[in-house]
Amino acid sequence: MRSRSLRSLVLTPLGLIALVLTLSLVPYSCTRGGGEGGRVLVLAIDGLEPTVIDLLLSEGKLPGFAELRRGGAYGELESMKPLLSPIIWTTVATGRMPEDHRIGHFVAVNEKTGEQLPVTSRMRRVKALWNIASDAGKSVAVVGWWATWPAERVNGTIVSDHACYHFLFEDGAHGPSDTAGIVSPPERSEVLLSKVKRPGDVTVDDITPFADLSLEELVRPFEFNDDASHLKWALATADSYTRVGVELWREKPDLELVYIEGVDSTSHLFGHLFRRDGLSGELAEQQKRYGRTVEAMYEYADRILARYLDELDDDDTLVVLSDHGFELGALHGDPSVTRDMRRVSERFHKLQGVLFLYGRGVRPYTRIDRPKLLDVAPTVLALLGLPASAEMPGRVLADALNIEAVPARVATHETAVAAASDSSGGSEADAKILEHLESLGYLATDSPRGDRNLAAIHFEAGRYEDAVREFSKLVAASPEDGSLHASLAGALGALARYDEALVEIDKAAALSPINPEVHHNRGVLYERLGKRDDAIAAYRSAVRYDPTYEPSRGALLRLTGSPSVMAPKSDAEQRAAALSEKAADAAKRGDYAEARRLVDEAVAAAPDYPLVYQYSANVAFLAGDRAAAIAALEKGIELEPGNALFRQNLRYLERAELPATAPPRD
Repeated sequence: MRSRSLRSLVLTPLGLIALVLTLSLVPYSCTRGGGEGGRVLVLAIDGLEPTVIDLLLSEGKLPGFAELRRGGAYGELESMKPLLSPIIWTTVATGRMPEDHRIGHFVAVNEKTGEQLPVTSRMRRVKALWNIASDAGKSVAVVGWWATWPAERVNGTIVSDHACYHFLFEDGAHGPSDTAGIVSPPERSEVLLSKVKRPGDVTVDDITPFADLSLEELVRPFEFNDDASHLKWALATADSYTRVGVELWREKPDLELVYIEGVDSTSHLFGHLFRRDGLSGELAEQQKRYGRTVEAMYEYADRILARYLDELDDDDTLVVLSDHGFELGALHGDPSVTRDMRRVSERFHKLQGVLFLYGRGVRPYTRIDRPKLLDVAPTVLALLGLPASAEMPGRVLADALNIEAVPARVATHETAVAAASDSSGGSEADAKILEHLESLGYLATDSPRGDRNLAAIHFEAGRYEDAVREFSKLVAASPEDGSLHASLAGALGALARYDEALVEIDKAAALSPINPEVHHNRGVLYERLGKRDDAIAAYRSAVRYDPTYEPSRGALLRLTGSPSVMAPKSDAEQRAAALSEKAADAAKRGDYAEARRLVDEAVAAAPDYPLVYQYSANVAFLAGDRAAAIAALEKGIELEPGNALFRQNLRYLERAELPATAPPRD
């Protein structure tokens, strides 16, 4: 195994540059030239943000990633929308577009029962890297990768993405009905699943570097709506998949893929706290407890990387990537969503992730030229000495490789016969297991929300005819879904079919009157028809119903010079609008006392201006004063009877069962 002496150095930025210059004199690549088909390890670390990697490297905090930079090739990996993990990681694993592989969302729906279930490997319509390598006689290992349950039969081992959900079974039972499909071949289940760490196994010493938690928080049972529980789950899962992955790598597979989620999940939970100044109130309290969590998880990811670096031999290649980046330190427009798990969304994902290539067949000290998500699979295949198919849109990143020749593409991998046999006496495909899975409904699933995402992918790619066709099918199946009508209107508008698009917008507005997308798409259509004033009014409606809706805010800024929700009609209203914006900023930082002072001043300045009562209601709610929030909404409705947002929020606040910490819907 390779010496790890360089990783022990802690470098300043200047020291890092000097070391790179020194190392560049060593003929490192001459001893690592690409033979045909060495071993390849793909380490997927979800949610790594390139700018944060750069920041922490400059501070000398990520020695493992520093070694990848010194001795390998690097580029910011361009991902694709929608930035949802099952879609993106299946795209990485197959090298195929989502409309080909057909994984379109987190959930599937049983057509017979309507039950929602996680997406399954059975939904994937094309072969993944582990299938292609198995077909070619290569041995494989897969650990924790999205949408791998039930685990497929391969020439090797798959520990599916359900492995670390195993602890949720009652009493931690490891009975056959619980473990079906989790591991392939199934006879390896007992040994491999015994290595799965549970959240309850996370000790005080384990979690102390990540958060300041009380003993009571550390020892209480797992709950889905508890931040501490999710942090413990993230740590337990990362540790489990790392240990299983290292053990399987020591068995010398030709290809291994390991997925680690911890950076992404903690960024969703606590990313708004990352090196953020000026927080007050409940946000300041969160920061005391979880302010270092994300940074600590990056350092933990670096230690995981170091474990795998220690396992590499001279004939091995390491591929490290993230599926997207993350906007850290950005505060939510509605601070109430930072109170519980409802804050998890893709809103703060960024399109650029990271890609590192290191080891055999890689040109060291290389900057990869604009690598894309679809380039990963062809490049991994080339490093294995295997051809990509003509159906894979991506390229082999040959400028970063030092291999003798890139294998010529084949027409398809979909007709190849699997090399692995089922002679071991049991596998995922065993008839009894299939019967069990079918009895649960897991083999008869579809993903309607996935189909919606796949239609949106057509739109993002400019395939508007395809988008209209797919959205039309979805509208026909769900005619009461206003957002689908709005999406269809957008696709029709892109084809300049404006009359049809406006008909769909009217339907969408009737069904979803406070959906900002509906009003934004109306504004776009009016702009294209030359109706500037109508467009501005539509954009203002979108921002009125969602003050953080950036497409309409940007359109208003472009058309009017201000993203203001309501055009002030007097100096008093202008001042009230400015005070309300300051109140919103104070609320975002958790300073509710200052926010209430400012919004009260805004109300006093323009008591007949409806906008100030929207801000007043929101701030009162955040401060825990439901009565004041209701009074503000009632005054707003008195001034603006047709405001659907006021009326909906009032209905929610007046419901006796509504928890005090639940936000008004917007």
